Amino acid sequence: MSDEDLWRVLRGITDMPYGAGQIAALEQLLRRVDAADDRHLAFVTRMQATTGYIYGGEPAKSFVTFSWCLSEFDRDPQPYHQRHLHNLLWHFKYMVNGLLNFPEVPLDRTYAVLDDMERRYRAGGHSLQAVHKHRFRVADHVGDVEAAAHWYRLWQTTPRDELSDCAGCDPTSQVGYLADTGRDADAVELAEPVLAGRLNCNEQPQSILTALLLPYLRTGRTEEARDAHREAYRRLRGNLANLWDIADHVEFCTLTGNEARAIELVERHLDWLDRPPSPAAAMHFAAVAAAALRQAGASTVYRRAAEGRPAAEVSAASLADELTEVATGLAARFDARNGTTHQSEWIARRLAVRASGEHVPLSASVRRRPVSPIRPVGEEPIAPVSSSERAERPRTGKGERQAVTLPTDAGPDELLDLAEESWGRHDRATFRAALVAFDERFGAAELPARTSAHRLALRASQRGDEDDIDAAIKLNRAALELYREVGEEVSAQTVAGRLGVLLTRSEEDGEEGLLLAREAAEVLDRLGDARQRAAGHDRVALALLHRERWADALAALDRVPADAGGDRHLAARIALHRAHLLEQSARVDEARAAADEARRIGRELGVGEVVTGACLTYARLVDDPADAVAACDEALESAPTDAELPVRVARARALVSAGRAVDAVDDFVEAVTLCVERGAEGDAFLRWELANAYRMVGRLAEAAEVAEEAVLGLDRLGAQAEADRCRHLLAGVYEGLGEIDPALALLEQLASNLDGPDNLPHRAQVLEEAGGILYDADRDAAAGQRFAAAAEAYRLGDLPLDELRARRRETYAWFWAEDRDAALRAVEVVDGLAAKLAGQTEPPVLYELALAAEAGARVLTGEDRLDEALGRLTGAPDRLRSIEAFGEAAQVEALIGELLLRLERPAEAEPLLRRVLGGLPATSRQVRQTAWLLARALDLLDRPAEAAALRAEHDLDEDD
Repeated sequence: MSDEDLWRVLRGITDMPYGAGQIAALEQLLRRVDAADDRHLAFVTRMQATTGYIYGGEPAKSFVTFSWCLSEFDRDPQPYHQRHLHNLLWHFKYMVNGLLNFPEVPLDRTYAVLDDMERRYRAGGHSLQAVHKHRFRVADHVGDVEAAAHWYRLWQTTPRDELSDCAGCDPTSQVGYLADTGRDADAVELAEPVLAGRLNCNEQPQSILTALLLPYLRTGRTEEARDAHREAYRRLRGNLANLWDIADHVEFCTLTGNEARAIELVERHLDWLDRPPSPAAAMHFAAVAAAALRQAGASTVYRRAAEGRPAAEVSAASLADELTEVATGLAARFDARNGTTHQSEWIARRLAVRASGEHVPLSASVRRRPVSPIRPVGEEPIAPVSSSERAERPRTGKGERQAVTLPTDAGPDELLDLAEESWGRHDRATFRAALVAFDERFGAAELPARTSAHRLALRASQRGDEDDIDAAIKLNRAALELYREVGEEVSAQTVAGRLGVLLTRSEEDGEEGLLLAREAAEVLDRLGDARQRAAGHDRVALALLHRERWADALAALDRVPADAGGDRHLAARIALHRAHLLEQSARVDEARAAADEARRIGRELGVGEVVTGACLTYARLVDDPADAVAACDEALESAPTDAELPVRVARARALVSAGRAVDAVDDFVEAVTLCVERGAEGDAFLRWELANAYRMVGRLAEAAEVAEEAVLGLDRLGAQAEADRCRHLLAGVYEGLGEIDPALALLEQLASNLDGPDNLPHRAQVLEEAGGILYDADRDAAAGQRFAAAAEAYRLGDLPLDELRARRRETYAWFWAEDRDAALRAVEVVDGLAAKLAGQTEPPVLYELALAAEAGARVLTGEDRLDEALGRLTGAPDRLRSIEAFGEAAQVEALIGELLLRLERPAEAEPLLRRVLGGLPATSRQVRQTAWLLARALDLLDRPAEAAALRAEHDLDEDD
């Protein structure tokens, strides 16, 4: 590789985002540069590496490259050294900051670098303002209050110059000092004019916003504090070098009562402690993370895999202990180096941080402060429950009675009969009250076996209602045995049917359950009354529903009398079950009618559970999204408290389908909040949908925040396919926010995840999208590489038209990257692909063939092979117009006009360009270019007046 090539590679690396990728590229380039023996290139590459290490999260490596450059500068000064002197002197500031952050570096070494920095600044006639600032930082680090105050005054009173930190970074350090010394109002006042101006530094405005978190909070500016947190964290979250500042945001979340968000941030960045940018950053993050984890109680936290450690759920308490040990151990090392106790005292205060004052809502996905934000140890993940899953478990509606009056003289059997009757009427308040009264009055008494069996059966119903299926099964088995012992056959078969339904929810015991339910229904057909017979067949239908035998289940319901044995409550439930089964059988009209019937009966009886289930079923079955929303509205009005979650989810989805994503956001936020309050992990899926809703209404910052949470949660659940789809959404959101590098990082991760042969089309799509982002950002060489990788994936996936498109885009990228050889090679590949597709007349093929011809023509134009370029374009505009690609046709014709001018054929170019210009919309970006070409043609045709008029009309200069 020639020196010119190496310089071009360095320029490309400089355009890369800071981070591990750029560092790897720089280190690879350094090896080539040293082998090439170009001193200038070696110096500049190491200067770039110093900056890359600092901002990429590996500052320890910058000590070596900086020392090399300084020695090279002093050993044999060259003209190129002087051109980089400003940056070399600037790097002294990086060194002082960096050396402080490593306890193994003696403090004397830092002071020596400071002295050398001062000597060089003085020798160059520079202000010592930056020197005083960094002496202040050292004094502040070791806890020398008087020295810190002294150097702070000198720093503030010494004139600034070109080596001073920028207009954002200098005030950031001042804000930090003022906040630490109790002058929060002064800190806020100082920052306001800074934030009102333009900040173009890599570290701003996120650094000053982070420094303002506590001053804002302590001066009552909670909205400003919340906005500062959201804006700054969004900018910080993707770069390892920002671990210290991210720790400030974790602490802020803890202080403001956002324990769940604090834990989310800890989980998201916990693995960074395996590769921290510095011991100081690790110490700070470990301390504030431990403080956050102390708030989590007896819960678990997800820890990603690392070398020698698998991914696992770990106890929050044990992790807090581990991180406390890390933080205090590092603090002790710093204090031993510094000869003070300042760092240990500072870390002790970080470890003691607790929520204080009023809760400040920070999350874009959780509406309230959850009582128990983290899932308890041992509890299984809970996904949002669908209405069909809960349909067979009747509950009270929002209007259930809170106070229940029971007869004081009721005996044990009377209380149990009342509980049974209340259960069938969906009156959970009376059901619970009757059982409580039974236990209080007769729990210690010797009771007949029949009464004990009845109590066991009702306890089983209660536990099943609470989703404790194992306990419900055990209690039903015990009740069944007792009923059989006393010869209560009808009651025994009722319990057997209930037990059968529960067992069919298990794959292991499903057939046993189905047999029990069927046998029970047959016995009740002989011995039971009309209601008992109807309930028996309904239970058979439920058992078959759980086995997903829809037709058989419907046949079982067909054996139920129309009036359900005179029990309207049972009739409502049966109608709802029928609606679910018909829905599964794709008999939509019948299902909708059954849901309507269930809704009608539920309304008449005032049973919110049935109305809610029926409305949700109806909402899924209607074609008009507005009707679905109306049904969900009714469901929400009727929903029992524990059914609100599926209703919110259904309503949100219906609102999105109805084009009302703005309204859907609130329902999704409420659904996520309900999930978190219940300790459920299904919230990750809902956050994904919420993020998309935020994206649809243009609230991209919130979309990014929530999608990041969703990706973390989906990864935690092991749902890689869903996590990757959410990453794809997030990449698009980042692109919309102008955050190109995070978007590219996500697409790279997606491409890596989609490495299987079945995923080739998706992998290719992701690589092509990455190429498009790079191309639009004028990072053309990198774009060319991505397009080439996409094309190869399309080839392996046997998608020739997509391969042609990717190769055509690759051609453009190499052309604009001015890599002539790569562009010409790409044209050869494009020509081969086009030849295979020639003769096909489908519009997509015609489109790609025409644009492939244009791409090749542009490359050949750059090589001055004008006749070849022009020949490629013959007929291309007509083919594009034939498929109504009028804009692209005009673009190709403009290129033809340009080629005709360069071939000195203005008479042919002039009418062509005039026609193109006349057909372009006034807002088209092609107007000025085409007008300029037409004016040039008029000049060559010796019609200067017309050319001048055209230039005046389009505000063109002759030299444009």
